[in-house]
Amino acid sequence: MNRWKLCKTTFFAAALAALLAGPALMAQTPVTSTQAPGATAQPTPAAQPAPAEQASPAIQTSPSGHPNNAYWMDHDKQLLVDFGGLERFKEADAMLTAPQPGEDRVVFMGDSITQGWKLDQSFPGKPYINRGIGGQTTPQMVVRFRQDVIDLKPRVVVILAGINDIAGNTGPMTLEQTEGNIASMAELAKANGIRVVLCSVLPAYDFPWSPGLFPAPKVVAVNAWMKQYAADNHHVYVDYYSAMSDDRGGLPATLSADGVHPLPPGYTIMTPLAEAGIERALKSRE
Repeated sequence: MNRWKLCKTTFFAAALAALLAGPALMAQTPVTSTQAPGATAQPTPAAQPAPAEQASPAIQTSPSGHPNNAYWMDHDKQLLVDFGGLERFKEADAMLTAPQPGEDRVVFMGDSITQGWKLDQSFPGKPYINRGIGGQTTPQMVVRFRQDVIDLKPRVVVILAGINDIAGNTGPMTLEQTEGNIASMAELAKANGIRVVLCSVLPAYDFPWSPGLFPAPKVVAVNAWMKQYAADNHHVYVDYYSAMSDDRGGLPATLSADGVHPLPPGYTIMTPLAEAGIERALKSRE
């Protein structure tokens, strides 16, 4: 083979090797850009830390915004299977007989503040029924209002609700949504011949289970609306707030251990106010 043919053969072999090596190199190199051919290369952005690498908050929260502890995990699971808490009093409601002739049956509808109220001790001998469920918000109460109030055929319903809305127990809520739910319960009661006593939300400076929400001014706003709504619709308004609030707009330590739930001295203040409201409702023409 002469020198020219040898060089030509060597050059062809080298070119063929380069063509075969190209795809293999590309297959081993990760694609880092989808820019069109000929476009100006852009600098690769700095890698962002994965969530686990970022600074952890002081309190880990679930997708619902609640702390990831046993209480709130059980609470949020319960919302998925029985949002309104209809199972809580289902059997007790079914076993309750109809009111006797002349019986002034009263149902207390509310949350843990109502649940913790020992009605048999505060109102001995009175046919008063406690239908408070701890942690509940006004939309949950609307869901169970027919079962736990209307179907029991009381003459009066005493509604104490709203503080857990402000605390966000079932998610963020506006004051207008809370007010609308309270109005819905009052309208359902009135449509079924049940007289309505609307009770002011108790004062609260902070929530031990959801600190930093500054509830005090929101409580004042809901109560102002409720008082006017009651007057406009011929319902009775009971003002616990003025009798129990301290200079911060909260519950003093003498009336509450946690700033939200009344101690026995707190219920002692509430009892005659509730009784007077019930008497007014019973005597009203509507």
